[in-house]
Amino acid sequence: MHIRYGFLWVFLAIAPSAYALETGSPPVLAPLEQQAQAAHLSAQFLTRFHYKPVPLDDALSAKIMNRFIKSLDPDRVLFLQADIDKFMADSAKIDDAINQEDLQIPFSIFNVYEQRVVDRMSYARGLLNQKIDFSVQEDYPLVRDKEPWPQSEAESNDLWRKRVKNDWLRLKLAGKDDAAIRDTLDKRYENSLERAYKYKSDDVFQTFMDAYTTSIDPHTDYFGAAASAEFDISMKLSLVGIGAVLQERDDYTTIRELVAGGPAQLSGKLAVGDRITGVGQGADGPIKEVVGTRLDEIVQMIRGAKGSVVRLDILPADAGPDGKHRIISLVRDKISLDKQAAKKTILPVKDGDATRKIGVITLPAFYEDFEARRKGDKDYRSASRDVAKLLGELKQDKVDGVLIDLRDNGGGSLSEAIDMTGLFVGKGPVVQQRNADGDLEVEKDDLSAPVWTGPLSVLINRGSASASEIFAAAIQDYGRGVIVGEPSFGKGTVQTVVNLDQVAHNLKPKFGELKVTIAQFFRVNGGTTQLRGVVPDISLPGLSDLKTFGESSFDNALPWTQVKPANYKPSGDIKALLPELQSRHDARVQDNPDFQRFVADITDLKAQRDKRVVSLNETERRNELTAQANRHKSGDKINDGVDAGDDDGLQANERSLSADLAIENARKNVKDVLLNEAASILADEADLQKGALKTAIRQSGNADGKQ
Repeated sequence: MHIRYGFLWVFLAIAPSAYALETGSPPVLAPLEQQAQAAHLSAQFLTRFHYKPVPLDDALSAKIMNRFIKSLDPDRVLFLQADIDKFMADSAKIDDAINQEDLQIPFSIFNVYEQRVVDRMSYARGLLNQKIDFSVQEDYPLVRDKEPWPQSEAESNDLWRKRVKNDWLRLKLAGKDDAAIRDTLDKRYENSLERAYKYKSDDVFQTFMDAYTTSIDPHTDYFGAAASAEFDISMKLSLVGIGAVLQERDDYTTIRELVAGGPAQLSGKLAVGDRITGVGQGADGPIKEVVGTRLDEIVQMIRGAKGSVVRLDILPADAGPDGKHRIISLVRDKISLDKQAAKKTILPVKDGDATRKIGVITLPAFYEDFEARRKGDKDYRSASRDVAKLLGELKQDKVDGVLIDLRDNGGGSLSEAIDMTGLFVGKGPVVQQRNADGDLEVEKDDLSAPVWTGPLSVLINRGSASASEIFAAAIQDYGRGVIVGEPSFGKGTVQTVVNLDQVAHNLKPKFGELKVTIAQFFRVNGGTTQLRGVVPDISLPGLSDLKTFGESSFDNALPWTQVKPANYKPSGDIKALLPELQSRHDARVQDNPDFQRFVADITDLKAQRDKRVVSLNETERRNELTAQANRHKSGDKINDGVDAGDDDGLQANERSLSADLAIENARKNVKDVLLNEAASILADEADLQKGALKTAIRQSGNADGKQ
């Protein structure tokens, strides 16, 4: 978890103006005994059972310190150089602190961080009543992760003066008047300031343990109780609650969405925009006011056991602050998070006078309800089961090819990646694993015959990682389908989750869980997806910054290596089709204005990244916006991830809910240039395979005639 002022509204609640901020410093946080014990137990486990054990010594101690500081102040805008000098004096003592179960060092750093947030936000609010000159030629650094920390308070003040000026200018360029800008920014900085008063020791400990575990390798993690629960929910795609997506808006916990079929939606008692001001447990338990309470705490209060009752004090969406409240009762039930499940669509692709039907299966994650499977539930939820069902439906739809969209699929269950590969290649090896002792194990799928034998393609991007890479690599190695997109993430390591409370034989949970790297993946061809990822057969442009995103961006990633190939037999010869597929792709995109605009937008985006600064001169900024708007005048809206011309200067929680939802819906309806081109490539593949099949049949017929 990165605790930075720019992201806080995502994770924490927005407090009302209930704190008398001028009365003093934020609370001083101290470690709990169980946290120090959990850190020590984690260290013992990591130094003995990790795939590549790293000793907890002075060298690792320094890395932990650097990562912890970076997680708090990644852009070096809060701490002063004097703070850093003081922190680093203890940089070689973190190892001793963990072994001695004394976490005062990271907690003391965090307490300074809290105070710096209060100082900087108070200063920023004070600037809002001063006149700002936008005719001056000066720049604001958008990225400062490599810059020195401010040497003095005066230097920090100047940095924050420019930050406020940039925030103001963005709103001004979006058409806001001075009064509205002042109100918006004052509220924004006040909210960030107030959050400094709401941190708990769990936040500090989670951040510190993140710094420790990721100093060993990028994918070893620590889960406190809350993080562990969220991980379980993401894997089984279900939870027990009322079926409502909550968001903090205007000091209230607000209903952003009602999950179809959930208790909240079925009751008819709640609507999008309604605000929760109190929560009570049971049919007659007291209602506890929650205005100003952290969002994560309110969520935990509303979740509970299936069949139990939760009562909510609701301020209706259309009521003013002094409007009439109503109390509603809901019975908690199991909620299926279908938005994150596999889904299908059919894309028509013009091919001369004919139209080919391409079935698209979008898979956001390789999920699996481990608990239900362990209990022997025949209908347990999993990615491969859902995909198999969708493939059956697409067969009935008589599609000409199937495209698996794995963009931004960060992985999940290894067994699901194996089972899903079997849907397309049948029985055989899928991936190899090497453990810390060097033992190599071949993981196989035992499905007797594939479910889909027709034309296949897999769409990946830099966000496709882990299980996604195992699946894509296997499809590529078997020659079963064409891999399209940009090089994948490059995560070729295996993790397992260890319950520290079980290790310690605790009767009640208090230590949390470790996600530990225990092995490395290898493709059936002997290579690894580690570091290099899966290289597509047909490359498409991508938005990712490879320097900052992907395995190669980590300074402690494992190197690429290889082992002997597994005993497998390719089931297709896609390589023979690639030259013609590439030629058709090149010709098609050359004449496609949407695709060319996508490429131009990526060029602009990369130029902005390289620039790293933005002008604070109003005339220059207006000219830049005009140039961007002119480039976007013609053509439909495309899904290119570049919204530079539509910047309203607001953060999500500062827009009205209706405006925010309208933006979200508009994004869903824009052209997906890459998906459309991937579907066209698959249509070409289907055409070429059909032609090859006709040729083979004709040649076979000629041979039969000669006999």
